[in-house]
Amino acid sequence: QVQLVESGGGVVQPGGSLRLSCVASGSYVSIVAMAWHRQAPGKQRELVASITTRGSGEYAESVKDRFAISRDNSKNTVYLQMSSLRPEDTAVYYCYARVWTSVESDYWGQGTQVTVSS
Repeated sequence: QVQLVESGGGVVQPGGSLRLSCVASGSYVSIVAMAWHRQAPGKQRELVASITTRGSGEYAESVKDRFAISRDNSKNTVYLQMSSLRPEDTAVYYCYARVWTSVESDYWGQGTQVTVSS
Protein backbone atom coordinates (compact mmCIF):
# COMPACT_ATOMS: atom_id res chain seq x y z
CA GLN A 1 0.00 0.00 0.00
CA VAL A 2 1.14 3.55 -0.77
CA GLN A 3 0.23 6.71 1.10
CA LEU A 4 0.46 10.24 -0.28
CA VAL A 5 0.34 13.11 2.20
CA GLU A 6 0.00 16.70 0.96
CA SER A 7 0.82 19.88 2.83
CA GLY A 8 1.23 23.58 2.15
CA GLY A 9 -2.27 24.69 1.26
CA GLY A 10 -3.87 27.79 2.73
CA VAL A 11 -5.33 31.20 2.04
CA VAL A 12 -3.39 33.69 -0.06
CA GLN A 13 -4.15 37.01 -1.70
CA PRO A 14 -4.24 37.36 -5.49
CA GLY A 15 -0.72 37.66 -6.83
CA GLY A 16 0.69 35.69 -3.92
CA SER A 17 2.58 32.41 -3.80
CA LEU A 18 2.29 29.02 -2.14
CA ARG A 19 4.30 25.82 -2.28
CA LEU A 20 2.59 22.46 -1.98
CA SER A 21 4.44 19.31 -0.96
CA CYS A 22 3.47 15.65 -1.27
CA VAL A 23 5.38 12.83 0.36
CA ALA A 24 4.95 9.23 -0.74
CA SER A 25 5.45 6.36 1.68
CA GLY A 26 4.70 2.65 1.87
CA SER A 27 5.75 -0.48 0.05
CA TYR A 28 6.59 -0.12 -3.62
CA VAL A 29 9.37 -0.72 -6.10
CA SER A 30 9.40 2.67 -7.79
CA ILE A 31 7.32 5.75 -8.50
CA VAL A 32 6.76 6.03 -12.22
CA ALA A 33 5.23 9.49 -12.29
CA MET A 34 3.77 12.08 -9.97
CA ALA A 35 1.35 14.89 -10.60
CA TRP A 36 -0.92 17.52 -9.10
CA HIS A 37 -4.60 17.74 -9.93
CA ARG A 38 -7.18 20.19 -8.63
CA GLN A 39 -10.93 20.32 -8.24
CA ALA A 40 -12.86 23.54 -7.81
CA PRO A 41 -16.43 23.56 -6.44
CA GLY A 42 -18.88 22.39 -9.07
CA LYS A 43 -16.13 21.48 -11.53
CA GLN A 44 -14.40 18.29 -12.62
CA ARG A 45 -10.97 17.38 -11.35
CA GLU A 46 -8.30 18.59 -13.75
CA LEU A 47 -4.61 17.92 -14.25
CA VAL A 48 -2.45 20.87 -13.21
CA ALA A 49 1.08 19.55 -13.69
CA SER A 50 2.90 16.24 -13.99
CA ILE A 51 6.52 15.14 -13.74
CA THR A 52 8.41 12.00 -14.66
CA THR A 53 11.23 10.33 -12.76
CA ARG A 54 13.72 12.17 -14.94
CA GLY A 55 12.16 15.52 -14.05
CA SER A 56 10.34 16.28 -17.27
CA GLY A 57 7.29 18.38 -16.46
CA GLU A 58 4.08 19.21 -18.28
CA TYR A 59 1.53 21.87 -17.37
CA ALA A 60 -2.05 22.81 -17.99
CA GLU A 61 -2.25 25.86 -20.21
CA SER A 62 -3.93 27.85 -17.44
CA VAL A 63 -0.91 27.56 -15.11
CA LYS A 64 2.02 27.67 -17.51
CA ASP A 65 4.63 30.27 -16.54
CA ARG A 66 3.05 30.60 -13.07
CA PHE A 67 3.42 27.14 -11.55
CA ALA A 68 6.49 24.91 -11.36
CA ILE A 69 6.51 21.22 -10.50
CA SER A 70 9.59 19.49 -9.16
CA ARG A 71 10.45 16.29 -7.33
CA ASP A 72 13.11 15.04 -4.97
CA ASN A 73 13.45 11.32 -5.65
CA SER A 74 15.64 10.82 -2.59
CA LYS A 75 12.77 12.08 -0.42
CA ASN A 76 9.93 10.58 -2.48
CA THR A 77 8.48 14.08 -2.58
CA VAL A 78 6.87 16.19 -5.28
CA TYR A 79 6.42 19.94 -5.01
CA LEU A 80 4.22 22.49 -6.71
CA GLN A 81 5.44 26.06 -6.53
CA MET A 82 2.53 28.34 -7.32
CA SER A 83 3.10 32.01 -8.11
CA SER A 84 0.96 34.89 -9.35
CA LEU A 85 -2.06 33.12 -7.90
CA ARG A 86 -5.50 34.07 -9.14
CA PRO A 87 -8.95 33.60 -7.59
CA GLU A 88 -9.67 30.98 -10.26
CA ASP A 89 -6.82 28.86 -8.85
CA THR A 90 -8.97 28.28 -5.76
CA ALA A 91 -9.52 24.53 -5.45
CA VAL A 92 -8.64 21.41 -3.55
CA TYR A 93 -5.28 20.24 -4.84
CA TYR A 94 -4.62 16.50 -4.98
CA CYS A 95 -1.33 14.71 -5.26
CA TYR A 96 -1.25 11.73 -7.62
CA ALA A 97 1.33 9.00 -8.10
CA ARG A 98 1.61 6.07 -10.49
CA VAL A 99 3.53 3.44 -8.59
CA TRP A 100 5.13 0.17 -9.57
CA THR A 101 4.72 -2.63 -7.07
CA SER A 102 4.08 -5.91 -8.86
CA VAL A 103 1.79 -3.96 -11.19
CA GLU A 104 1.34 -0.29 -11.94
CA SER A 105 -1.26 1.32 -9.70
CA ASP A 106 -2.61 4.83 -9.20
CA TYR A 107 -2.75 6.53 -5.81
CA TRP A 108 -4.21 9.81 -4.59
CA GLY A 109 -3.63 12.00 -1.58
CA GLN A 110 -6.43 13.34 0.58
CA GLY A 111 -6.20 16.84 -0.90
CA THR A 112 -5.20 20.25 0.42
CA GLN A 113 -7.31 23.40 0.08
CA VAL A 114 -5.89 26.43 -1.71
CA THR A 115 -7.96 29.61 -1.49
CA VAL A 116 -6.99 32.75 -3.37
CA SER A 117 -8.97 35.69 -2.09
CA SER A 118 -8.54 39.30 -1.10
